[in-house]
Amino acid sequence: MSDKRIRNTSICVWVRPDELEAIKERMAEAGIRNMAAYMRKMALNGYVLHVDLSPVKELVSLQRRCSNNLNQVVIHANTYGGVYPEDIRTLQRDYADLWGPLSDLIIKLSKVVGK
Repeated sequence: MSDKRIRNTSICVWVRPDELEAIKERMAEAGIRNMAAYMRKMALNGYVLHVDLSPVKELVSLQRRCSNNLNQVVIHANTYGGVYPEDIRTLQRDYADLWGPLSDLIIKLSKVVGK
């Protein structure tokens, strides 16, 4: 290699044809036509997200419980023509339990997206 070259070390990466196509698509989305520039930019400045979905699973469970309780109250109201105040308090408590973790999750996601 020439002494005038700033980047004088080569890296070789093997990819499958479908991976190469995906890389080219992302390059096009980013408006970069130079493969070396794109790969260098992603290797130096890109980041990988590891997403823990356990809070989402908990939220889905809470949402199912809230939906089930709401359906029971609606059935009771339609069948008997009224709703007990305790049923409404239970729904309010369940929705409060749902919105707390949901707000926390939204804050965490906004921190990730804000990077």
